[in-house]
Amino acid sequence: MESPCTHAGAQSVTFVVKNKCPYIVWPGTLTAAGRPPISSTGFTLATGASYSLSVPATWSGRLWARTRCSTDSSGKFVCATADCASGVIECKGAGAIPPASLAEFTLRGDGGKDFYDISLVDGFNIPISVTPQGGSTGCSSTSCAANVNAVCDPKLAVKGSDGTVIACKSACLAFKQPQFCCTGEYNSAEKCPPSQYSRTFKQQCPQAYSYAYDDKSSTFTCPSGGNYLITFCP
Repeated sequence: MESPCTHAGAQSVTFVVKNKCPYIVWPGTLTAAGRPPISSTGFTLATGASYSLSVPATWSGRLWARTRCSTDSSGKFVCATADCASGVIECKGAGAIPPASLAEFTLRGDGGKDFYDISLVDGFNIPISVTPQGGSTGCSSTSCAANVNAVCDPKLAVKGSDGTVIACKSACLAFKQPQFCCTGEYNSAEKCPPSQYSRTFKQQCPQAYSYAYDDKSSTFTCPSGGNYLITFCP
C-alpha cells in the first residue's frame, strides 16, 4: 500500500499515536459532524507501542486516551477515565466523557493551514502532546506534559478504586456554574476571565487551552498536508 502524501493537496495524512505512559492506554477518536471518517475510532496501545491512523486531509476532530479499561461482568468494555461509553474498544462516533485531555485538529488539505491544540477545557486525565512531522517550517509542537492530577484541587479530583487521583475535572464540569462554563451572561472573553481553577491548569500546561476563552497562546498552525505525532505521557 502506498504511503499517504505529505504535501499540500494530499488526499490523506498520517497520525502516528505513541504511548510513552508506563501503563496501557486505549486511544479514542471523534470526527466532527460532516467530515470524512478517520480509519479507527478506538484501539489498544501498550507501553512503548505506536499506531498509525489514516486521516483525510480535510479532517476535523479530536483524539484522547482512555485509562484503566476492562470488560465488565456483562461483557461491556468500560474505562475509568475518558470513556466513550460505546461498550466496545471502538468509540463508534461517541466522544470522551470528561474529564479528558484532548488533542484537537482542523485539517484544511487545500494548501492552507492546519489548526491544532491541546485542550483541558474538558478537564485532564493524562499528559499529551502533538508534534508536526514532515519538515514544514514554522510548525511548533504543543503539549501538556505535566501531571495535572498531582496538583488537582480536591473539589475537582476524580479518584480511582485505589484512592489515587486519576483525573481532574474542569471547574465547569465540577460546579456547573455559568461563570466557570462561560455560558449565559458570561458568554464572552471579557465577561469570562480565567478562574483560580483554570489558572492551575495553565500553570501546569502553558500551551494548552485551560478554559473556553484561553485563545491567545493555545492554538497552533502548520501548512496543510503534513503528518502528526500524538504522544501520551510525552
